[in-house]
Amino acid sequence: MDVKIATAQYDISFLENWQQYQSKAERWVTEAVEQDAKILLFPEYASMELASLFGEAVYSSLSGQLAAMQAVHDDYLDLFHSLAKKHQCIIQPGTFPVKTDSGGYRNRAYLFMPEGQVDYQDKLMMTRFENEQWLIQKGEGLKCFDTGYGKIAINICYDSEFPMLARKQVEAGANLILVPSCTDTLAGYHRVKIGCQARALENQCYVVQSALVGNASWSEAVDVNIGAAAVYTPVDRGFPDNGILAAGKLNAVQWVVADLSLSACGTVREQGQVFNYRDWPLQNAFVA
Repeated sequence: MDVKIATAQYDISFLENWQQYQSKAERWVTEAVEQDAKILLFPEYASMELASLFGEAVYSSLSGQLAAMQAVHDDYLDLFHSLAKKHQCIIQPGTFPVKTDSGGYRNRAYLFMPEGQVDYQDKLMMTRFENEQWLIQKGEGLKCFDTGYGKIAINICYDSEFPMLARKQVEAGANLILVPSCTDTLAGYHRVKIGCQARALENQCYVVQSALVGNASWSEAVDVNIGAAAVYTPVDRGFPDNGILAAGKLNAVQWVVADLSLSACGTVREQGQVFNYRDWPLQNAFVA
């Protein structure tokens, strides 16, 4: 199964109104599908630019912006639902902090299908900032999504640094893991990058990272954003020798587009120079 994917180095904006956000989203999606991309990935917390719609008293408050953004949550869902159907593509638009029935917030990555279905993965492993300052709560379930291109999984930023999460998803059938990320230091970007490459190596699958870029001095949550998007692969025959199929320029605003051969994951697991995926259980004999 072959498919073209586009992963964004998406710049955060200060918005004057909802229409400006809608136009920006439409422009980004159109640019990707004009390059024949069928799966589109945006970065973690890309939605936080919506906080700028509510005035300084709101966007300068960590708790205030979370509460205010719930007013545009349904519009956000409707927008990407319609874009996925219109362009007949899969869209993972980054993450949105969603208020739950308990009154807390979760960092949620929606997945919009071309046929109209919508599902989501909540972030499971929270960073210190999310835990200690922003009070974002961890999710509860680990998912794997059925799509027209096979099973797809999502690891949200820090989640990609924990190998058992991706392993469970790959064992459930995922050959592609999407990693929307948001990092405010070069070290943070490299932590996620290294995690993505390690997950692709050990599971012999594709891992695709998206990055939020640019500065937003007005925002208490996403004021500094550093990173680059890339498509990582197994490191074996039939794939790039360095395991990097495509990568963007650090901090540039751009799409990174690449052709994936998802069936090649099964081939390399059976015929590769090494059997990282198959040999995973063997390590248990040494650590039990």
